[in-house]
Amino acid sequence: MDDQKYEPIRLKNQLCFPLYACSRETIRLYKPYLDALELTYTQYISMMVLWERKALTVKELGNELYLDSGTLTPLLKKLEAKGLLTRKRSTEDERNLIVSITEQGEALKDKALSIHHSMAACVKLTDEEALTLYQLLYKMLSYVGTGNEE
Repeated sequence: MDDQKYEPIRLKNQLCFPLYACSRETIRLYKPYLDALELTYTQYISMMVLWERKALTVKELGNELYLDSGTLTPLLKKLEAKGLLTRKRSTEDERNLIVSITEQGEALKDKALSIHHSMAACVKLTDEEALTLYQLLYKMLSYVGTGNEE
């Protein structure tokens, strides 16, 4: 059997696998910090966008997080039930659902502030390595997230 022929499909040669495994392990490291806030990782990143933007459409939020409305709708309903955000139809265009942070959601921001430092301590990269990784991942995301194959 020609082992060389199958080299391209060996797990060790796949860029997708370390990305996948790193993502899973990073989210696992976040879990105890997010459990204290009673948030899942996806809820947490949604709140991060709301802390920054205060209000936006579901479509804008989905674009920001690379999530579809089928994923966002139940997530946003849960965050609304917790009192962290509100969802209301736009008065200008009823097709748009506006998501807005509440005072309770805004107050959660202070509790979340320490998570960044805790996670940075878990990831043993220099500032330069972290910046390089960040830039490369966003470069890759700009291609795979848009279907652009340059």
